[in-house]
Amino acid sequence: MSAHDVRGADAAVTPDPARHISPDCAGLNFYDLDRGFRDLLRLYLSEADHRQLEPHFRRLGELAGGRLDRLSRIADKHAPVLNPRDAYGRDEDWIDYHPAYRDMEAIAFGDFQFHAMSHRGGVLGMDRPLPAVAKYAFQYLFVQSEFGLMCPISVSDTSTHLIRKFASDELKDYLLPKMLSADMATLWKGTQFMTERAGGSDVGAIETIARRDGDVWRLSGDKWFCSHADADVALMLARPEGAPSGTRGLALFALPRRLKDGRRNTYRIVRLKDKLGTRSMASGEIRLDNAVAYLVGDPTQGLKQMMEQVNLSRLSHGVRAAAMMRRCVNEAMASAGARVAFGRKVIEFPLLRRQLMKLIVPSEQALSMMMVAASAMDRANAGSDEAKDLVRILTPLLKYRACRDNIPVATGAMETRGGNGYIEEWVQARLVRDAHVGVLWEGTSNINALDIITRAVGKSAAHRALAAAMERRLSEAKDLPEPFARRLRTAFDRAVAFAERVADDRVPEHSARLAASALYHAASAIVLAWEGCQADVDAKRLLLSRFVLEHRLTAKDPLAPADDAWERDAIALVLAGEPVPLDRAVACLTA
Repeated sequence: MSAHDVRGADAAVTPDPARHISPDCAGLNFYDLDRGFRDLLRLYLSEADHRQLEPHFRRLGELAGGRLDRLSRIADKHAPVLNPRDAYGRDEDWIDYHPAYRDMEAIAFGDFQFHAMSHRGGVLGMDRPLPAVAKYAFQYLFVQSEFGLMCPISVSDTSTHLIRKFASDELKDYLLPKMLSADMATLWKGTQFMTERAGGSDVGAIETIARRDGDVWRLSGDKWFCSHADADVALMLARPEGAPSGTRGLALFALPRRLKDGRRNTYRIVRLKDKLGTRSMASGEIRLDNAVAYLVGDPTQGLKQMMEQVNLSRLSHGVRAAAMMRRCVNEAMASAGARVAFGRKVIEFPLLRRQLMKLIVPSEQALSMMMVAASAMDRANAGSDEAKDLVRILTPLLKYRACRDNIPVATGAMETRGGNGYIEEWVQARLVRDAHVGVLWEGTSNINALDIITRAVGKSAAHRALAAAMERRLSEAKDLPEPFARRLRTAFDRAVAFAERVADDRVPEHSARLAASALYHAASAIVLAWEGCQADVDAKRLLLSRFVLEHRLTAKDPLAPADDAWERDAIALVLAGEPVPLDRAVACLTA
C-alpha cells in the first residue's frame, strides 16, 4: 500500500474534529436570513421601489455572508500603515491598505455607490436618488460584515450633503462632480475632522485658526481624532481670525487633500491611532500648516451647518448598531442551534433561550426604530415639518439607545458561543471590539441623552411630533387588544411626562439618560406592536412589543417569583423560526 493510500485510509476512519464545533454564519445570505427585515422593507418602501431594489438587497445579503465577510476578516487583521515620507524625503504622507480593504471599497463605492445613492439617479438602476429607507437598509446589510469601512462610506455621503446644501455654486462645481463620481479612479471620498485635544464634546474649545488669503483660507492647528484620515476632502470647523470665542465664532471649511495643481496640501497625518476596534479603517492625527481650505456657507453658522453632518452620522451609527446586533443574533442562533451539551442542543435549555431573547429584543427594537427614523427622513425631505421634528428626536434616540444596547448584545452573543467566541478566528471578538465605538463617536451617551432631553424635548418640543406619530400607530393597529393598547399608551404618556419634567429642571439632570431610555423603549414598543398588526408582517413583532413593555417599562420586584407562562410560550414562538400567526400572537399578549 502506498503512502497516499495509507493517508486515505486514515482519513476514512478518523472522525472530523469539526463535528464538535458549532458553525458560524459564513456563507449564508444575510438578507434571506432576516425575515423581520424583509417584512419591514415591504412595509416602509413603496411597492415600486421595493420591486426595483430587492434583487440588490439579496445580492448584498449574499456578499455580506460570503465574499465581503471573508474580506472583512482579512482587513481586520492587517491594519493600515502610514508612510510619512517618500524615498526623496518629501512629505507625501500616504496610507497603505491591505488589498482586502481595497476590494471592499470597490464593492461599496464602485458597485453599490453608497456615497452617491441618496444624491443622484443612476445608482442600482434608479432614475432618482434612493429614499433614506433604502439607503439605510443597504448600510444595515453591509455592516453585518464590515463595520470599519462604513465610517468612510457615511462621511463621504454626509460631506456631499453639506456641500450641496451650503457651499457656493463655485465650490459645488469644483467638488461635487468628484464626490459623486461613479469611477473609482476619479472619485473624491469625504470625511469630517472635528475633535481636537482641547475640544471633543466641548466643540467651542476648538483652537484651529483660519486666515483669509485671497480667494482661499489658510488653516493652522491640530485635529486629534480624524477617521478616514487620508480622505480626498475633509470638512472641519475652524475659527477665523477675529471671530468671537465659543461656538459662535466657528466657521465650516472644506479641506482638499490635493490642490488644483496636483500638489499635496500643507497638512500632515502625524500618526495613525492604534484602536480597540474598527481596525480596518485608518484614524489618525492631523497637523495643519497654513493648509488651503474653502469656506462653506455662512461663516457665522459653522457649527449649525456641521451639526447636520453630525446628526446624519448619528442616525447612521444607530443603523450600524442595529446591523451589528443582527449579526450577533445570527451568530448566536447558529451556535445555539447546532451545539450539543449534556445530550441536548443548547437552544433547548431554558436559561439559554432567555439569553437569546435578550439579544433578539434590542436587535429588533433598533431595526424598527431605524425604519421609522428613515421613513420620517424621507417625509421631511419632501417638506413635512412634523416629520422634521420627528427626525430631530428619533435620531439621537436611536443613536443613544441602540449603540448602548449593542455592547451587551455583542457580549451575550460571544458568551453563547462559549470559549470559541473569545478567539479572534471567530467574528464575535471583533463584534465586541467594534461595538464600543458607537458610544464614543458623534457624542457619548451623556451628550446624546442631553441632546434628547434638554434640546429635542426642552427647546424644540420635538417629542410632540413623536407623541402624535405613536398615537396614530396605536389607532391604526386595529387588531391590537384594547387592554394591551392601553398599557402601551399609558407607558408612553408616562415616559413623555418624565422627559418633560427632566427638561424643565423639575427632576435633576442626572435622570436624562433614564428619561431618554424610557422614550425609546415606549416608542419602540408601540412601533413593534403596530408593525406586528400589519398585513404580511410576522406577528412575532407583537410578542417582542410585550417583552419591551414587561422588561423595560414595568416595575417588578426582583425577588418575587415570576408567573412566566406567557414568556415561555412567547419564547417558543419567537425561537421556532416560523412566522407567528396574528391570532396566536394576540392570544399570547392577553395571557
